[in-house]
Amino acid sequence: MVDNVFRTRSLGVAAVGLPDQYADGKAAKVWQLYIGDTLSRTEEYRNAIVQLLRQHKCQRILDVACGTGVDSIMLLEEGFTLVSTDASDKMLKYALKARWDRRKEEAFDKWVIEEANWLTLPLDIQKPGDGFDAVICLGNSFAHLPDFKGDQSDQKLALNNIASMVKPGGILIIDHRNYDAILETGQAPKGKNIYYKSDLTRDISTSVLYVNNKPHMVTLDYTVHVPHKEENKQPDVSTFRLSYYPHQVSTFIELLKTAFRGKYRHTLYGDFKPHHLGQDSAPCYFIHVVEKTI
Repeated sequence: MVDNVFRTRSLGVAAVGLPDQYADGKAAKVWQLYIGDTLSRTEEYRNAIVQLLRQHKCQRILDVACGTGVDSIMLLEEGFTLVSTDASDKMLKYALKARWDRRKEEAFDKWVIEEANWLTLPLDIQKPGDGFDAVICLGNSFAHLPDFKGDQSDQKLALNNIASMVKPGGILIIDHRNYDAILETGQAPKGKNIYYKSDLTRDISTSVLYVNNKPHMVTLDYTVHVPHKEENKQPDVSTFRLSYYPHQVSTFIELLKTAFRGKYRHTLYGDFKPHHLGQDSAPCYFIHVVEKTI
């Protein structure tokens, strides 16, 4: 993987509303190829998530960023009960197809898939009793939500809604890229991908947009080389662009503290290894595990 980062500084630029980044279906299709199927999940990733859920005695799981369904499918295969949501219908069609293809399996027959928006989550889905045993928001998904107003109000509302779905004693597992390293060094940390082991060649060019001298948006341009169906032909080259809000780990912890109204127990992981602020290592991803205390 090539991660080149260049910095774009823009002073006083007004935030512009972003449409569904998967609306044309192209990014959703290429993303599905990029991450591969559920068997492409690394054992490290699968084991870490499953262990966390079982350690906290979770059974009913809400996946609020299911995308094509890859994480939900992984957990269904591990025996968990899933409600899976996403704001992009273009992404959800892959999850719906997977459910249909495996409808004869009881777990998949009972799999609930709904289109839902983080900003209206309590209205979009029904919370079972006092909430779900666990809510997951993985794959750098939360960073898709931009800061239109410059005060993170939408992000705070979204996290409040997500936290409201966690029952007392339940957990939220949420992650984001190591934007601290991107902003500090000008490049993303290099290391093996802990999430999936795609065999496709890919390049990622990364740019950082600054507004009023503050990091406002990170844009990743993905180039994926897809093997041609016919032998002896050059791979097809597919490109797509995704934009993210560059959450820094210390401020994200504060957002979580507010969302859980201080009634929480927080554990930080770097690439699923215990991590503490100020640690020298530079993980590719930060994973936050938040237990809602009574």
